[in-house]
Amino acid sequence: MAVERPDLGLPPGSLVYVGDRKPTETSLSVIGYDPIGSWIKTADTVEELLSYRNEAGITWINVNGLNDMDSLSKLAKTYCLHNLTLEDILNTEHRPKVEEFEDYLFIIAKAITWNEEKGPEYEQISIVLTKNTVITFQEHPGDCFDTIRKRIEVNAGRIRKMGSDYLAYALLDSMVDDYFKTLDQLGQRLEDFENQAVDETGRHFLKQLQQVKQQVLALRRVIWPLRESIATLQRLETELISEELHPFLKDLYDNILQSAETIEGYRELIVSIMEVNLSSVSNKMNEVMKVLTIISTIFIPLTFVVGVYGMNFKFMPELEHPLGYPITWSVMILIALGMVAFFKRRHWL
Repeated sequence: MAVERPDLGLPPGSLVYVGDRKPTETSLSVIGYDPIGSWIKTADTVEELLSYRNEAGITWINVNGLNDMDSLSKLAKTYCLHNLTLEDILNTEHRPKVEEFEDYLFIIAKAITWNEEKGPEYEQISIVLTKNTVITFQEHPGDCFDTIRKRIEVNAGRIRKMGSDYLAYALLDSMVDDYFKTLDQLGQRLEDFENQAVDETGRHFLKQLQQVKQQVLALRRVIWPLRESIATLQRLETELISEELHPFLKDLYDNILQSAETIEGYRELIVSIMEVNLSSVSNKMNEVMKVLTIISTIFIPLTFVVGVYGMNFKFMPELEHPLGYPITWSVMILIALGMVAFFKRRHWL
């Protein structure tokens, strides 16, 4: 049934929290809005939540966490969601996709946030779009759509003037904006790796770079399927997607395409950094081998001289000479200096 907007003496358009908890503190919340105003309520049960639906405007139901199977089943039954849809909502390993059903559209996307210690963190967001209602299912408790809530609260932009399809678009657009934030963080890390590629020769550098490569590949597995999903939304001929929304979907597609191209650029950059690092390691190893080879080459004639005079023959005229020992040392030093001078003339040193 329809519920009147609470009159708390606030100016029109204010977003009102009814009860003593905000949506981040509960698993169920509902927002109702129209061009005139908006309100938000939280609930402990699906029955309570459903009683708050805004029949005259747009209703946004948000479910935080997927542990309460009873609530999810009741909500699915109320909105006639297919059993396969409920299974996909609970299976958080799904790749992004769009499915069209008789009375609703089902969208799976991945929200990405940046963790300074762990890197990108992923959360599956399932969106059910009906004529006047949007239902979002978040994998983890929290409020990753805080910016959308604030836009509804202050009546920023066109969100309160548009339909439920625009709300679904705004949610997806908010997630894509976070993609760029994550990509910027990854880009900064890759710049650091690029600056260190020549000087770093240890295994720790390659291990860290390999971790970033895995993060980039994981992002690719999220972004590219979402690109296909938005393209599918653009092609759908359904009353749930208005003609007015198509320019926004095209802009969203362009943004996802840009992020996908950024990912491909990062993949190429990682390969380039690895090649530079391996080339640097190889060059340094060659320098070491060059020095060792020169040292070994210098000692070859010295070893020959020492070997000759180390033979145990009785009749060797130099052995009895009083200056034999210093003469031998002088000859070996001259040989070594002569070879060093020769190497420098050939620019081998």
